[in-house]
Amino acid sequence: GAVRLDGADVGTWPRSSVGQYIGYLPQDVELFSESVAANIARFQQAEDEAVIEAARLAGVHDMILRLPDGYETWVGDGGAILSGGYRQRIALARAVFGMPSLIVLDEPSSNLDAEGDAALADCMLKLKKACITTITISHRPATVAIVDKLLLLVDGRIEAFGPRAEVLARLNARAPIPIVAPSGARSGQ
Repeated sequence: GAVRLDGADVGTWPRSSVGQYIGYLPQDVELFSESVAANIARFQQAEDEAVIEAARLAGVHDMILRLPDGYETWVGDGGAILSGGYRQRIALARAVFGMPSLIVLDEPSSNLDAEGDAALADCMLKLKKACITTITISHRPATVAIVDKLLLLVDGRIEAFGPRAEVLARLNARAPIPIVAPSGARSGQ
């Protein structure tokens, strides 16, 4: 009956303090009509170094520096001046800002090109190394290849759960079409 984060019942926390412990990258990214820095910092007063650290972790720092006013570039309504990939990577920086205890990434690679996919993979590996719990919702084999455990839902019910390699092996054993294994090799090769 309780949701716990770092052992503490989140239900007892003041609502205003929960956000700093949870990072979220939604499937449909929304940026606000503000600067890149304000969007990353979640509209909090933040040190420039903390904003840059989040951008570096998300692999978007160099891209931001190429914008007309760098971190002070105004993104417009919904991030209108930016491509979908830029918006997604800035939203990833927002999700990891402050190194929250729990990060939820919903289809984090849906708008990314190859460079963005590589930056996402690097970010996820760094989060894992920092022992930050990350829940990733994805259909892409490359994104799933980074996770430790897989939970497969079919029609809203748990179909499989466990270590990634075991779940993929079970799925490949019964799938008429091979599922891509973490190494990129197809089963049976």
